[in-house]
Amino acid sequence: MAPSFDWWTKESHKGTPVVVKMENPNNWSMVELEGPEDDFLLHDDGSMPNHRPKDKARNKNAKQLTWVLLLKAHKAAGCLTSIASAMFGIVSAVRRRVASGRTDADSETSGNMGAENLAVKTRFYSCIKVFLWLSVLLLGFEVAAYFKGWHFGTPNLQLHDLYIWTNSLAVKGVFESLYSRWVLIRVEYLAPPLQFLTNVCILLFLIQSVDRLALCLGCLWIRLKKIKPVPKHGAVDLESGENGYFPMVLVQIPMCNEKEVYQQSIAAVCNLDWPKSNLLIQILDDSDDPTTQLLIKEEVHKWQQEGAHIVYRHRIIRDGYKAGNLKSAMNCSYVKDYEFVAIFDADFQPNPDFLKRTVPHFKDNEEIGLVQARWSFVNKDENLLTRLQHINLAFHFEVEQQVNGIFLNFFGFNGTAGVWRIKALEDSGGWLERTTVEDMDIAVRAHLHGWKFIFLNDVECQCEVPESYEAYRKQQHRWHSGPMQLFRLCLPDIIRSKISVWKKANMIFLFFLLRKLILPFYSFTLFCIILPMTMFIPEAELPAWVVCYIPATMSFLNILPAPKSFPFIVPYLLFENTMSVTKFNAMISGLFQLGSAYEWVVTKKSGRSSEGDLVSLAEKELKPQRGVSVPDLQDLREEIKLQEQRASRKKKHNRMYRKELALAFLLLTASARSLLAAQGIHFYFLLFQGISFLLVGLDLIGEQVE
Repeated sequence: MAPSFDWWTKESHKGTPVVVKMENPNNWSMVELEGPEDDFLLHDDGSMPNHRPKDKARNKNAKQLTWVLLLKAHKAAGCLTSIASAMFGIVSAVRRRVASGRTDADSETSGNMGAENLAVKTRFYSCIKVFLWLSVLLLGFEVAAYFKGWHFGTPNLQLHDLYIWTNSLAVKGVFESLYSRWVLIRVEYLAPPLQFLTNVCILLFLIQSVDRLALCLGCLWIRLKKIKPVPKHGAVDLESGENGYFPMVLVQIPMCNEKEVYQQSIAAVCNLDWPKSNLLIQILDDSDDPTTQLLIKEEVHKWQQEGAHIVYRHRIIRDGYKAGNLKSAMNCSYVKDYEFVAIFDADFQPNPDFLKRTVPHFKDNEEIGLVQARWSFVNKDENLLTRLQHINLAFHFEVEQQVNGIFLNFFGFNGTAGVWRIKALEDSGGWLERTTVEDMDIAVRAHLHGWKFIFLNDVECQCEVPESYEAYRKQQHRWHSGPMQLFRLCLPDIIRSKISVWKKANMIFLFFLLRKLILPFYSFTLFCIILPMTMFIPEAELPAWVVCYIPATMSFLNILPAPKSFPFIVPYLLFENTMSVTKFNAMISGLFQLGSAYEWVVTKKSGRSSEGDLVSLAEKELKPQRGVSVPDLQDLREEIKLQEQRASRKKKHNRMYRKELALAFLLLTASARSLLAAQGIHFYFLLFQGISFLLVGLDLIGEQVE
């Protein structure tokens, strides 16, 4: 007797009742009704109901399913339409950017040493382009091979098996022969050196991560133990200024064409709470714009009439940038009457009690040469670029500067918001114009002469960070090329110095090599070159923990000093890798003394002030001013108005950065190749990192410039 297969019909479920509500084609909802089974419904006479025909039930279920699928398809079509319109909007925005933008080469040719810088940067750009075109060629090669079923993505491929496969394809065609030879070349010749370079970069990455972790643990220890530098005579009495300790202090504000910020910086230092007889303010103006010079002179004269002890200085021979400006000011005959000098950049706005909280640390402590305050930022929430900068700088001050100051009594001077003992400056050789990081230069030389530094994490000085990527890029180039220049110059002095071996090792290996040279080297090489190349040479492996887990952990540690920035942890990680191109290029320029290492571009400022500064400035403007000594002031003001009108008519533009764009396409090409190997983490990292490079390359981060 043949077995019956009708048993499955006894337990077949009836279709779930569905109610579809449609108010209009774009607004519909679906509700499933859980009703009782028909088997449990009885007739009046207690008998079981007859089952409906199977075909009829199936037709009903099919109709319901068709309706649901149609409605879901309608909704999906609406989503696709909105996504498509959004994509078209992005594409049109990018097209407008490309049409109105100028490449970074256009700006390089217009500056000083333009031809030399352009030649140097073009070589770097050419190397990146070689990798890009090679990756595009290999992607097409690999796609064709993949569809033929020749995907050799495993790193455990044996050469013996490879030779057998190669010989079997030797007579099948040109493409098969080329691809087999390519696989042999990459396994025998390309993978070993690439794997070696990968291992070296991973080792450097781990060493730098251990250093970063040690700094964070040191900061945690400082917080737990509540370690804080205090003057020898106890806490500072802000009312009396540490038992009436008011030494002679010189305040210097070096500036160059700082039309946007000169008023607020001059007002802030003139409002310092310090006896006027013991305070002299020098406005060191290096401006080459006559209008800006007259404006600053007028501001200085206004404060002189208010009773401030302030002078205006302008150099005729403007050599040496900021270092030359400070050196010239220190050569004034009256400087010998002062014991300390406080330095503020043009956009810094110290609080009135700044000197009362910093100068007392020098009292009866002759070993102290520098007291450095931390920075705070009036525009940290202005845009995404300023938020990401705030994360970096918060870690720099909260962790790096504080830990080095507490445990080593040494850190790099930040060039501003610090007070120097003038004797320490003179003992260390004074300001030198040999690098673009004169602040780090004087700090290293002072440390080699035995002077100690103090960092005050609880004393803040307000300033602003660059709001445009162009300004930030130029600033970072100077900050990363200068230390390499300085390392070449100072290495013999460090070796010959009389400081301890531990301090020499710290300065050479930690301060210079690890944090200034190795960090930009491995960051660029590992994530921008090696990672894309391992997609095309899969025999060289880059583990997932190097690509994802350790960078995520390091980013988490970096963001701890700025807890409100946690939502930006992923953009921060991607942006730091993007900036590695600029930092690596700057490091190479400084290390090999290339032309761009000597560039000094004043960072563009917006002139933003804090709320308190605006109130104080408004009060000053309300006071009636006595006559001013600047001739033809009315003509000057009319000229300024004309300049403002011309500036308002200028359209802001963006610049397209070729190296970042080339790397964007390289990473996106590598992400497409990773799809063939089904490498999830590598694909997502390459995709988002490529998009990050694309956004930066099109200048879609930060403000545009005029």
